[in-house]
Amino acid sequence: MVSIVSLATNKLDQGVDFVGGRTFQVRFEKPVEAGIVKEELTKVFGSAEAKIFGNDNQLKITTKYKVEEHGIEADKEVNKLLFQSLKSHFAADLTYDKFINAYPGKVYGVVQASKVGPTVAEDIKTNAYWAVLGAMLIVFLYLLISFRKWQYGLGAIAAVAHDVIFVLGIYSLFYKIMPFGMEIDQHFIAAILTVIGYSMNDTVIVFDRVREFLDGKTKGTFPEIVNKSINSTMSRTINTSLTMIGVLAIMFIFGGESIRGFVFAMLIGIVVGTYSSLFIATPVLVDTISREDKKLIEKQHKES
Repeated sequence: MVSIVSLATNKLDQGVDFVGGRTFQVRFEKPVEAGIVKEELTKVFGSAEAKIFGNDNQLKITTKYKVEEHGIEADKEVNKLLFQSLKSHFAADLTYDKFINAYPGKVYGVVQASKVGPTVAEDIKTNAYWAVLGAMLIVFLYLLISFRKWQYGLGAIAAVAHDVIFVLGIYSLFYKIMPFGMEIDQHFIAAILTVIGYSMNDTVIVFDRVREFLDGKTKGTFPEIVNKSINSTMSRTINTSLTMIGVLAIMFIFGGESIRGFVFAMLIGIVVGTYSSLFIATPVLVDTISREDKKLIEKQHKES
């Protein structure tokens, strides 16, 4: 509920991929601090990102400044503001033309530039929605076919929806105060899809153990059998998650700035995905299985 309220009020910091904007690959004469460059550009553009791209003397700069304005004049204005903001990091004899324009053997300045218009960004955003919804639908259909009961699919979808909303809520709550970029872009969508896959895998393992115990000689009511299934898979689930968290934590601490937001989403997703597969998916399964099915299961186990 906190996540939903935050998404409705704070919104999300949508990146260039989703709202449009300009991207510049700028090469400097000496190594530069991405944080300092970002502060300088934010004062001019209002919103900007600067990340190390390859070597420490090269930055990938993105800004949403005047993205809705089209034409040469708007492009020139952005280019000139970029030059004015960054010229202190270059030699005094570097001109605007040398900084912006490409030419054979260019060493410093803008080596690559691109622009994503609002229309293209809207298409990318729509495709991202469909990617997430499509993944959830496939999860539901897979479990429906595999376990022959729609309640298994519902439990998995409830867990996955919880994971997605939780991660989005964390990004909505903290993107203004975290010291690293928390933009919602295509890399973030890749992280969300990975979390969906991980959560589903965890859930399927628990559900498969439930099916195994139901087909075996495990005694008890349906909720008791599900509880035994959770307990029997708990150590495997925790060990796998801790291994993943350890690797991601190392990547988060020692990895580059460009992947920190992606890894953070993965870290949060693995933690909540582990929780949801154990304590959301299975309770939803237990609560939605009909009384008749529960009685039939209990009768079969008493007879066996």
